Amino acid sequence: MRDRTGLLLSLVLTCFIYACGGGSGGSSATGDTSGGPAASAVDHTTLAWDGSPGVCLPCHGEEAKQMYASAHYQWQGDALYDAANGPLLQGKISDAFNSYCINILGNWNACGSCHAGLGAQPVLTATPTDEQLKNIDCLVCHQKDYKRIKVNGVFVPDTANMTISLTQAVQTVHRPDRTACLSCHAKAGGGDAVKRGALALASASTSDTQYDVHMSSAGADLKCQACHTTQNHRIAGKGSDLRETDLDAVMACTSCHTDKATSTGHATADVNRHVGRVACQTCHIPTYAKNAADTAATEATETHRTWTSSMATAPPYHPSSVKANDLTPEYRFWNRYSTNYRLGDVAQLDAVTGAYPTSRPDGAVDDASPDNKLYPFKYKTAEQPLMTSSGKLIAVDTSVYFATANPEAAIRAGLANMGYSENEAYSWVTTDTFQLLNHQVSPASQALTCTACHGTTIRMDLKGELGYGLKAAQATVCGQCHDPKTSPDFTAVHRKHVTEKRYGCQNCHAFSRPERNLN
Repeated sequence: MRDRTGLLLSLVLTCFIYACGGGSGGSSATGDTSGGPAASAVDHTTLAWDGSPGVCLPCHGEEAKQMYASAHYQWQGDALYDAANGPLLQGKISDAFNSYCINILGNWNACGSCHAGLGAQPVLTATPTDEQLKNIDCLVCHQKDYKRIKVNGVFVPDTANMTISLTQAVQTVHRPDRTACLSCHAKAGGGDAVKRGALALASASTSDTQYDVHMSSAGADLKCQACHTTQNHRIAGKGSDLRETDLDAVMACTSCHTDKATSTGHATADVNRHVGRVACQTCHIPTYAKNAADTAATEATETHRTWTSSMATAPPYHPSSVKANDLTPEYRFWNRYSTNYRLGDVAQLDAVTGAYPTSRPDGAVDDASPDNKLYPFKYKTAEQPLMTSSGKLIAVDTSVYFATANPEAAIRAGLANMGYSENEAYSWVTTDTFQLLNHQVSPASQALTCTACHGTTIRMDLKGELGYGLKAAQATVCGQCHDPKTSPDFTAVHRKHVTEKRYGCQNCHAFSRPERNLN
């Protein structure tokens, strides 16, 4: 049963949203679901601003309350798809734990650099004060030319690095564009492209259709909102490794590609048979961490991180890491639920990988859920400290580490932050993380072909990891119907038994596909 405190807070927050008009479409221009550059319903042309906070509130008070209640501001929300059935309210401001910057304990000042506020930590309440609402930094999302700098823990406009004045900034506000979104989302984990693997600053401006056919300016040139629909400052979309759901709306490729999930949407019957259990991303993101052809920077992503050392020569001392380009995804079934390690959990060793998972997609070949499909994932490992006595992973104090590159001091401070003795014994262990890949979609001509996954291939382990092996020895399975025969290739076997004779999967495998109406 979910934690009652988290459920109560969630219900209070939900009631607050509806009281503010957040339960319906609302009339806010910023709540519009389109990604276009339409002007705000409020006339800004006569505004002037000196940089003091709260300038938007007199006209946009309701929008401020919507934003205050959102996961983008609170950094937590309803964990609707938590397979472990933990507390309903989860997020990076509290119990989130990963293999990048681990947890926010002890380092709000640095971690909060991507928070859409002016410096104060968000406080979960149904009745925010004017002072709390004034902490929202609207221009972070609504003005691409706005810059800010932190002074004594508070963000102020960085006019020296702005190409427009503050007055021009408020007079020309706009809906968030790719640059605004990626200024935080592309640099998560400590640098450009480090964390997500298929998102980088290049995604905002590249014309390289090979890099990302959806966001490339020479391709579809889609805004983020084209897929991440919005409603009253709530934004749809979440990766498998994220806890909270801000807006529980289905993001489907078929919203645009309307026929592709049908039995006739693709050019061949072989492909059409796959759409029920294979996600679009699996075939259309054959490679990730690609380099954009028109950027000088590398879009390599992190594949391993160790907190035992740092390669930096000056602060901030980020931990040593391995980065790579042009990676082949790992493949797993995912039913939209995930098991994510939370601060204070007892870590569980995975005997297969030899690592302690920080995030795993939930799903399997025999999962009958209609949402259960095969997806591509980034796979990343890390070397992190584990308490010997309790078996819990330690939230390293990153403020200490970034300043000193001293893992021992950072671990001791982290133990204190968690409420433990600084003298707790610990050991270094390997953790691993699976992260869903949704971006860097390749042109259709580069989609995977049959031989990329079937036959002699190392792209995916269909028989082992993915569960497509026979339910017994080949002779035993074949002997159910006829004498053992020399096995022909995969395609021939399936054409004869499935296409021609309509035998169900369960006859040979340990799973069934009832939706295919086989015998």
